[in-house]
Amino acid sequence: MTEYSDYQKDVIRRYYENRDQIDEQRLSELVTNLYLATSEKKKAQLWQRAEELMRRLNVPESRVEHIVRTADPAILAAVVEDLQKGLIPRKKP
Repeated sequence: MTEYSDYQKDVIRRYYENRDQIDEQRLSELVTNLYLATSEKKKAQLWQRAEELMRRLNVPESRVEHIVRTADPAILAAVVEDLQKGLIPRKKP
């Protein structure tokens, strides 16, 4: 097993401490990418990543299913807005 230096351990720890913010940023970037995507294959990949991020961000399951089923970037943008406003509670560490 690899032994990490103290610096590497600190970097890894900070990453996981800030993972919610990182995932939230990635989700907001996915909204833009979904609006700009032209191929159906690329859209399918982006929606799959969005679904994973929403589950990791503690978005209610029924809402995740609805958003993925409708595949509307505007609805996904509303989720990002709700996350930024704090209407969807963050997971406790």
